[in-house]
Amino acid sequence: MPRHTRHLAAYALAFAVMMSLPWLVPHTGFIALFGFIPLLEMERYATANGVKRFWIWHYLAFVLWNAFTTFWVCWATVGGGIFAVLANALQMSLVFGLFRLSKKKLGGALPYIFLAVTWIAWERAYFSAQISWPWLVLGNAFARSTGLAQWYEYTGSLGGSLWIWACNLALFGFWTALRGRRTDKWNAKARIASVAGLALLFIGPAVTSAVIGARYQEVSEGKQDIMVLQPNIDPYQKFQLLNQSQQNAILVDLADHALRSRNSGSPLLLVAPETFTNDIVVDEYETSPTWRRFVQLLNDHPGTEILFGATSMEFYPGDVARDPCDYKLDRGGWISRHNSALNLKPDGTTEIFHKSKLVVGTEMTPFPKIILPLAHLLGTGIGRCVGQEKITLLHAFGVPYGCAVCYESVYGEYCTGYVREGAKYLAVITNDAWWGNTPGYRQHLSYSALRAIELRRDIVRCGNTGISGIIDQKGRIIQRGPWWEKTTLEGSVNFNSRVTFFAEHGDIVGRVCTFVFLLLLLAVFVRFLIRKR
Repeated sequence: MPRHTRHLAAYALAFAVMMSLPWLVPHTGFIALFGFIPLLEMERYATANGVKRFWIWHYLAFVLWNAFTTFWVCWATVGGGIFAVLANALQMSLVFGLFRLSKKKLGGALPYIFLAVTWIAWERAYFSAQISWPWLVLGNAFARSTGLAQWYEYTGSLGGSLWIWACNLALFGFWTALRGRRTDKWNAKARIASVAGLALLFIGPAVTSAVIGARYQEVSEGKQDIMVLQPNIDPYQKFQLLNQSQQNAILVDLADHALRSRNSGSPLLLVAPETFTNDIVVDEYETSPTWRRFVQLLNDHPGTEILFGATSMEFYPGDVARDPCDYKLDRGGWISRHNSALNLKPDGTTEIFHKSKLVVGTEMTPFPKIILPLAHLLGTGIGRCVGQEKITLLHAFGVPYGCAVCYESVYGEYCTGYVREGAKYLAVITNDAWWGNTPGYRQHLSYSALRAIELRRDIVRCGNTGISGIIDQKGRIIQRGPWWEKTTLEGSVNFNSRVTFFAEHGDIVGRVCTFVFLLLLLAVFVRFLIRKR
């Protein structure tokens, strides 16, 4: 094997391993603060040795990172998992390629600043793009190290991305200066200042987080008792082995048994998982056997309400579809499908919220006017759920709360909408069983902890097969159920009406980085034009 190949392969592997650990091993988020060093060293080595087609190597590094951390997507869809790894790595590689291009026109530290702000601008754009997979946003590296992320209530997860880039670039710059013996020309004050500044950059945010976490007092403007119902139904055999009536019986028996042994008589919200049933018709709820069975359960146990997930349908007349993803009926009119969350009361009063952040391919068709005819031509099925445009809240016993359906809990700035609408606490309902016993469901749980910090809201989480739990306003999982077991989990969540800086002002870090990125991109473009003249 050629010497350059061995070096580049070692750099790529070291980068992928180091940057994967925060997503795979609890309490290792700090590794991300220097995890990009092998990649930056690989780029320096390739430049110094005139390596041709270097893009292959940095693309390989990003592919390995994505594969190590999100391979589990293939458990649900092999094609979708491979596409997610390759496409997300390609976007990362394009950002890195822009950095390489900028080095030809920008001197000193500017190309590295350009790399950081371009990366964060891309992450911000990714949160709102139609084809969106923000699982590896750098700030998520602290999702399993929440003691380092208490300041997210001010910055959101992109504040973590900025910290990671600042530390990596500062450390790389310092190491480059040492290696090039440029530090020999520094006087004692300069050396002390550089070392102290580097230490402060690494330690300062961590200490700030510890202080914020220690000083933050849980807000409780009231409490809601919660009972999480985890039915543990294998989604791959959901309808092959069990019809909806049998599934209803599992959940109702689970709830009935737990409710009969409950001592307290205080109002109780039952929480069931995402897409539990598929027989809900919007505004015709009484036609659903599941709805009727749940009403009976609530009346058998006064003082209860239930939140549950459903694949719902909405029929409407007309010659023109409201959405390109709607289905035309043979008898005339249209049907719209949703992934919904419903809050049901004993008298049958029903509130419904339709999931907005839909999973590409399995739930949502990007650019439907182009993709749907092509999919039809190829005879390929593709997701055609429709989300609602504006966030609305559900109400349990008159108290407003927000319900993030599965994938929505990954989107921090999106979830601020629940708080701005007046949510006192949050619920997350999900079905992570598609991924099997892999890191996927644990990573998904940890993202809810970041949302709790950003919004300072208690979160109750219900997964079909786990992990269900209750998370406090500091992002601590104070109650946690088992994985792949039928169980109930009883506790309470606090009400909080205070609005964090992040919830009120949104993603300021992302907006500032996007602005700086555009300025530097313009500078690069202008310098290319000047050279051509």
